[in-house]
Amino acid sequence: MMVDVCGGKKTSSKRSRTRRGKRGRRRRKNNRQKNNKNQNETPPPFLPPEAEEGNVEYKLKLVNPTRNRFEHLATQLKWRLQEGRGEAVYQIGVDDNGLLVGLSQADMTASIGTLRQMADKVGADITLLRERQVDSDGGGGDGGARRIAEVLVRKVPDDQQRQVVNYSDSRSAEEICESSSKMITFMDLAGHHKYLKTTVFGLTSYCPDFAMLVVGANTGIAGTTREHLGLAMALKVPIFIAVSKVDVCSRGAVERTLRQLERLLKQPGCNKVPLAVHTADDAVAAAQQFAPAACVTPIFTLSSVSGKGLELLKVFLNVLPPLSNSEQQEELMQQLTEFQVDEIYSVPDVGTVVGGTLYSGVCREGERLAVGPTDEGGFLRVKVLSIQRNRSSCRLLRAGQAATLALGNFDRTLLRKGMVMVSPKMKPSVCRHFEAAVVLLFHAGTFRRGSQVTAHVGNVRQTAVVQRVHGKDELRTGERAVVAFGFLKHPEYLRTGAKLLFREGVTKGIGHVTRLLTAEHDQNHENQQHRPPPAATAADSGGI
Repeated sequence: MMVDVCGGKKTSSKRSRTRRGKRGRRRRKNNRQKNNKNQNETPPPFLPPEAEEGNVEYKLKLVNPTRNRFEHLATQLKWRLQEGRGEAVYQIGVDDNGLLVGLSQADMTASIGTLRQMADKVGADITLLRERQVDSDGGGGDGGARRIAEVLVRKVPDDQQRQVVNYSDSRSAEEICESSSKMITFMDLAGHHKYLKTTVFGLTSYCPDFAMLVVGANTGIAGTTREHLGLAMALKVPIFIAVSKVDVCSRGAVERTLRQLERLLKQPGCNKVPLAVHTADDAVAAAQQFAPAACVTPIFTLSSVSGKGLELLKVFLNVLPPLSNSEQQEELMQQLTEFQVDEIYSVPDVGTVVGGTLYSGVCREGERLAVGPTDEGGFLRVKVLSIQRNRSSCRLLRAGQAATLALGNFDRTLLRKGMVMVSPKMKPSVCRHFEAAVVLLFHAGTFRRGSQVTAHVGNVRQTAVVQRVHGKDELRTGERAVVAFGFLKHPEYLRTGAKLLFREGVTKGIGHVTRLLTAEHDQNHENQQHRPPPAATAADSGGI
């Protein structure tokens, strides 16, 4: 009896498991079919709504515009080109709210033809970046697949269009500058830890728009890779990565390096979104997402020997928009002249030459400026005899541009890196002591009063001593505080709000300048340093 009952139960359980197994297999099969169907279907496409400012314009279609409408469109194109400093991107087949409606092939051809006429009117040229299909159930009433196009409009010389121009064919620097529509300046910074101070100076002084982190596919991620990535992130410089030397590695080694980079970028300290670039469409999408979203990090795989991936990098750089718009540029140009001195040369038959970046205002050939601060904190009068930008002579320098200025027979020994050349109307803020809100990124021990660090503030690089940590006796890794620093050698020109990066060995920290301390504070600080220590009290003696 017991055996029959047990056997019956076992049979019933086996049958139920069989039924459940069949139902589970059918359910998994249906889910797979549903997932494949969802993957094959194009999701409802959209872009962010069109912004009134910037160099990106959405157009649903440009088919047979009237004369007045065409003039309005040409004026609008001029505005977008001005916002993008000679570059504009038109999304055709896109509504103003960002919905990708799409156009038929006939309307798309007519719209691109109209855009080409608009570009010809303003002296520009167009390049079709990519053309895609979107599924639209309404739109034009015919349904089915419709097309959208992404077009780059750029003011270019007639003899050079859509190609890289460099020193081939015996071209001089002047010819390259004259025949180029887009200038990209590459600054090669040292990758070895031995030259870290040079790398930090390049990042803080030259204020690059973007940083390209080059990683060898054969070596993978090194210690300096993490350090340079952290420096760029601390200074809030957008980063994209180039994995080089893929020709000397196996496919497995390249994929292993890519996985290492993805894990590094996704770590809590980075919170980046890696975006591998494999096609031209990926390069265009990466350039558009890279500038507005600092969390996106494009990754390219390159070979300088075989040329693999270089075309994708060129497409990316070609589409990459400038960070600042024309309005910000105009605001800087309205301010008084301020030129940062980064390099000093002696050129035969020319004299003393300084190189650097014009932070604000405009600088004209023959203009008289004041250079300093000297070791005593003063400024000296100087005259700009000539200006060269990208190795070409020019008479006017605008804010944000880098150039070299010839100063004639001005004594070179009176100049040093970190000085500024300002308008005589300006009252520059020179200080020896300043306060900054900092966060200590790493320190092997404790960071306290008396610690000495190398401080980087813009083009200023000098040893500074910690005079006070407000509210605390010491700082440890990850802690924040307001710290008072003092330069050891000579006063410097600083601005409130300027980014600060300090280091000493493995010690690293970042922050920004919050207050410049006056000469009265300097005198009081010196008096406190030279004041004899107070005599010990009876209570103090008893405690010893």
